[in-house]
Amino acid sequence: MAQLNEATLMMRPTAEISRMGTRAIGLGAIGLALGVIGFLTDESARHVFLQSYLIAFVFWFGITLGSLGVLMIQHLSGGAWGLVSRRVLEAATRNLPLMLILFIPIALQLPTLYEWARPEAAADHILQMKRPYLNQTFFYIRAGLFFAIWGTLVFWLNKWSKEQDQEPALPPGPKDRRFRVLSGPGLVLMMITITFMSVDWVMSLDPHWYSTIFGILTVGEYGLSTMAFSILVLAWLVRFKPMSEIAAPDHFHDLSKLMFAWVLLWAYFSVSQLIIVWSGNLPEEIPYYMLRFRDPWRPVTIAVLLGHFVVPFALLLSRSLKRTPSRVGLVALFILIMRLVETAWMIGPMVRHEGGSGLHWLDFALTLAMGGLWLFLFLRNLAGRALVPARDPYLKDALAHGGH
Repeated sequence: MAQLNEATLMMRPTAEISRMGTRAIGLGAIGLALGVIGFLTDESARHVFLQSYLIAFVFWFGITLGSLGVLMIQHLSGGAWGLVSRRVLEAATRNLPLMLILFIPIALQLPTLYEWARPEAAADHILQMKRPYLNQTFFYIRAGLFFAIWGTLVFWLNKWSKEQDQEPALPPGPKDRRFRVLSGPGLVLMMITITFMSVDWVMSLDPHWYSTIFGILTVGEYGLSTMAFSILVLAWLVRFKPMSEIAAPDHFHDLSKLMFAWVLLWAYFSVSQLIIVWSGNLPEEIPYYMLRFRDPWRPVTIAVLLGHFVVPFALLLSRSLKRTPSRVGLVALFILIMRLVETAWMIGPMVRHEGGSGLHWLDFALTLAMGGLWLFLFLRNLAGRALVPARDPYLKDALAHGGH
């Protein structure tokens, strides 16, 4: 790998990426058609349409924002795992403007989703106590601030990366150090904004419930989604040059170990939240789990436990599986599916408990519709730049030493 020339490293499989983009749009069109037909013909679909839209939005937003966090972690920590996956992460972050546009229907329909935004909230003493924070004006201000912070980080990290490709290769120095200078405080801002964002967009769906660990749990969810998505994309790209010449079993081994770590981290945070809430036994906290431990959500709870933790944990113990792109790619795909189920399990009971309904087919149809557009733009972003940061001063050394 160390003998690869720059021309090989700068290759782009644009034809293959374009074909995959066309397929993504096709799948998105199918999902959109199902959503429209369901909305027009199915009364239950009309009732849960915006709820399903929020589930789809949170799922794809998790990969977008999670990619920004993992990208900054890579800039700070270094390592071949990040250099191999960097362009996948950067392409995903450049979908942030799309997520801002997709957020507009949610922002315009706050009373439909959020109890605290409805006129009858004035009669609720608890909601009145939370009104200085939970009000529409402050909600919009915070959302604008979140997107401004994330957008600034995305803009500069991608701008400098593009400049690095266009300029002659340089030895380590200020040009590459600026990524780390920005990523350090950037990660701190990410943790703060994700904490408040998770409270605003998800936890406040049930404004009488709260969890002090919900923000860090959201970080774990986004990190796992990002690692699974990155591995899935790389497992596909490894069939084409230049990734076929660069992405070695060691790299997939490292990425898979990181995904395994995020699986454990999600489980740790989830169990921690359960223990804290259950041991407190407070009436404003335990309904969150009581809803999910009863029908119709009980089977989904069991599926989340098995599919989101037990099965990935058992499979990722295998060293040979982690080093085989096709096999670990299937595990990553399974994890992404379970991430969607877990997102619906987390959001659904907060907004559907009165009707007693569990998972709805529209959750998956709208996720497919939104995902088709998201993936099309992601693939276009990916094709717009070389798949490998060939002029990164640490690339040749990292590839020469394999993974880590």
